[in-house]
This record gives sequence, structure tokens and C-alpha cells, in this order.
Amino acid sequence: MIEYLAFLSVKHNIYLADLFHTLTSAKENGKTNIQNLTVEYRGKVKDEAIFLITKDRAIVAQFRASEEFLSRKDIQFENWMDTDKIRNHIKRQNITNHVSIPVQELRHGMKKVNIKAQVIETPTPSLIHTPYGNSATVATFWIADETGKVKLCLWNEQATSVALGDTIQVKNASVSTYKGQRQLRLGKSGSVNVVHSQQG
Repeated sequence: MIEYLAFLSVKHNIYLADLFHTLTSAKENGKTNIQNLTVEYRGKVKDEAIFLITKDRAIVAQFRASEEFLSRKDIQFENWMDTDKIRNHIKRQNITNHVSIPVQELRHGMKKVNIKAQVIETPTPSLIHTPYGNSATVATFWIADETGKVKLCLWNEQATSVALGDTIQVKNASVSTYKGQRQLRLGKSGSVNVVHSQQG
């Protein structure tokens, strides 16, 4: 069940956790909207609730979910977005490498993401000691476009290469989740460049 919901969340660019909570809300209220989808509770058979999801009155999905599943509080949503099937589905959904995508469309598990955004919050870089016996500088910035904001994790020289107010172009980043928040990480192939600097 949760894997099916994960597919729906990727297909319609909705957080899996938000989609799950929309189901429980629809069960209580009869009908709930999430972005451009309408989730409707259609009653139940034995111990399974029936849901209908529509978009602009066209049917997107109809399925059953057990009462036990809907009452669970312990679901690790990020883990379900991190399966091979979902990763492959995200890969197919991903926009071609050269296109910058809006922050609101970032989803856990995406790879080779390009994004153009403005630095809205700069931390003081921290010095950490790695398991390999050396030390590294790391800083987690908040960057934003008109659709939302996301954290960007930068290491060493990159951590001092951007400043508050800069418009930056991030290339080949991956999207992960840390403490419930989306985060962009560059890895070995990722890069960040200042497109427009507030200082200059």
C-alpha cells in the first residue's frame, strides 16, 4: 500500500507524508484537497477504507487501505521513497539535466538536479573531523526561489564561495532528507556557481 502511495506522490509531485495525512483527513471529513488533487472517502468494506482520487474531475486512482494502515504513526516515509522501484520512477520523472527545476518540485531521492535560487540565510561554517583522520568545513545554507526554500549543504571551499543575497546555479545535486527537511547535496559531481553577486 505505502509503495503504491509513494508512486502516486512521485507522479503528482506531492510529499508522501502529506498524501498519507490527506487520506486520514478525508476519512474523517469525507473529502480533502491536496494541491490539484481531490481525495474522497467512499465508505468501507470490512476493515478497509475506500478512497477515490480525482484531478479536474478525472479519476486518478481508486483503492482500498486497511484501518490498521491508516492508524499507523510509525511510518518512515523517507525509507519508502528510497527503494529501487521509486528511484527508477523518479529518474523517469526527472527533467533533463540542463533545466533548472523549481524548489517546490524537489523530491527525496532525486539525482542530477539543477536549480537556480537566491541565498537567503548563511550559517557560520563548522569544522568537523572525518573518520579518515582529517578535518573538513561544512555549512548548510537556506536558498529560495519564488516557489519555496530548501537547504543546501556545502563543504570546504564551496562553503565560503557564496554569500547572503547571491543568486546561485546549483548543478548535479541530489535531494536527501535530514531531520525531516529536504536538503541538496553536491557530492563529487555537483557544483555551485554565483550567477549574480550582491557584493558586485
